[in-house]
Amino acid sequence: MDFYDAIKKRKSVRKYKSDPIPEEVLDRILEAGRIAPSAKNIQPWRFIVIKDPEIKKKVAEASRGQLWMADADVILVGCILEKIAWGHMGGYMNSGPVDLAIALDHMILAAANEGLGTCWIGAFVEQDVKNILQVPEDVRVMALTPIGYPAEEPKDRGRKAPKEIISYDKY
Repeated sequence: MDFYDAIKKRKSVRKYKSDPIPEEVLDRILEAGRIAPSAKNIQPWRFIVIKDPEIKKKVAEASRGQLWMADADVILVGCILEKIAWGHMGGYMNSGPVDLAIALDHMILAAANEGLGTCWIGAFVEQDVKNILQVPEDVRVMALTPIGYPAEEPKDRGRKAPKEIISYDKY
């Protein structure tokens, strides 16, 4: 698939088939995140691939009851290792959230390229997810995404016009 086609094809999927993802496909998706850029190449992330149906269900419950997530073959959890993330981004923040977002987006686009659906999940109770997955206290859970074969084509929700979001030379 053409890169720009993959970007246009990617939409939030909230209904999945039970079909398993072939290991080589999942490996390509994970590799896309592994090779993503990060500030100073620190790579302050850790990804948890959840395949166990019971663990997926518990994580979906901790994600504000979004039980449909557990129908996907995999739930991918993105974690930030804040202690090692570069701490001077913009002069006011640590790079961890941006670094992880880049890596996770690489994986989400790779999944779209493979014909798989995803949905960026930010609605979750971090401490509950950490407890379920035995994530150390000094590691932050930032985002999750189910990955699986879509059971239906998601609706096009539209995008803002370029003039609403882009300016040149000044704000």
